[in-house]
Amino acid sequence: MKERKSKIIRETAETNVRVEFAVDGKGQFEITTGIRMFDHLLSQVARHGVFDLEIMASGVDQHHVVEDVAISLGRAFNQALGEKRGIVRMAHAVVPMDEALAVVVVDIGGRACSVVQAVFAKNDIGDMGAELVRHFLSSFAAEAKINLQARVLSGDDDHHKAEALFKALGRALDAATKVDERIADRLPSTKEVIDG
Repeated sequence: MKERKSKIIRETAETNVRVEFAVDGKGQFEITTGIRMFDHLLSQVARHGVFDLEIMASGVDQHHVVEDVAISLGRAFNQALGEKRGIVRMAHAVVPMDEALAVVVVDIGGRACSVVQAVFAKNDIGDMGAELVRHFLSSFAAEAKINLQARVLSGDDDHHKAEALFKALGRALDAATKVDERIADRLPSTKEVIDG
């Protein structure tokens, strides 16, 4: 099987982002965005998705940094999967984090759509704006060309709710990108094509 990895560089007037992504990794990561909470959340995706992930990002404000990291990571994910032959395609994960519970469901079908239901009590989670959790997930789904449904089912602590979401994202993406040897030479679609 071809090595499933990619590298994306995105330079704009607002940000500089470099992402290196390997689907079949060991959960190793090196992440520096200038937003400690965002680094922490992204590390959950790598560790629990068992992806190798390097992200270096800087920018004028955290909204644009989070958005452009999401865009770059989504593109890297899509590019690394290539033609997508043999992948499981659809998967889900339900993850607890102390009192919080989150579920993420994904379909790597080439159709970009996201539904995120997550209510946070405060405006900030550590040094990161709470609304950026939702924005990251939606922007990532758009560029990865996946259907992403993410919900916080319960919880009191905003940090726990966000962390449960990102852990669940990693677990769901890991399960969906696995190769099913029974269909290793086929696309998992009756259309025989996955756009994107």
